[in-house]
Amino acid sequence: MIINQLPNYHHLIGAILFGSGLRLKEALWIRIKDIDFKEKSIFVYQGKGQKDRICMLPQTIISQLNVQITHVKAIHDHDLAAGFGLASLPISLMRKYQNSAAQFHWQYLFPASRRCVHPSDHYICRHHIHPTAFSRELRQATKRAQINKRVTAHTFRHSFATCLLRKGYDIRTIQEMLGHTDVKTTQIYTHVIGGHYSGVISPLDHQ
Repeated sequence: MIINQLPNYHHLIGAILFGSGLRLKEALWIRIKDIDFKEKSIFVYQGKGQKDRICMLPQTIISQLNVQITHVKAIHDHDLAAGFGLASLPISLMRKYQNSAAQFHWQYLFPASRRCVHPSDHYICRHHIHPTAFSRELRQATKRAQINKRVTAHTFRHSFATCLLRKGYDIRTIQEMLGHTDVKTTQIYTHVIGGHYSGVISPLDHQ
């Protein structure tokens, strides 16, 4: 309900958070090259703990992704025509891939509306949108959906895990999808869905 209330590309961000189990930072860090339509996967570069992982790409967002990629291509072409077009890269990657930093596949899937000066290497580039932009839209979408609960971007990640558990997927598989180092972190979701109390009826309900 909330995702359906999110406008424009924020709807796609919410769909990725819930459909792939990503953290908000991981979703905003997605570059064009990280999307594999053939394998239906998303590559997450240095998620929490500086770990890379592969996440699922929901079939239902592929057409929306293609529209967003077309939008990013138009922005990138405009930047190139204006004499810019460099991607915002970490220092190590910029030194390694400097000659290809202006190629389209390095661009962020959710680019910022304005170019900026890279904080370390001081070149003009286009970064991704700021996380607060999505958080602001999420608050408004939650109100429009009339959900009277505290909802953050991380709520979608929690929902991803609990939905998979309810479907009967193995907790180790979910652990890998979420990028948790310790399965104990993943096991918290068993408590969310009832854990070992599932199926137990309250004595009050026996009255």
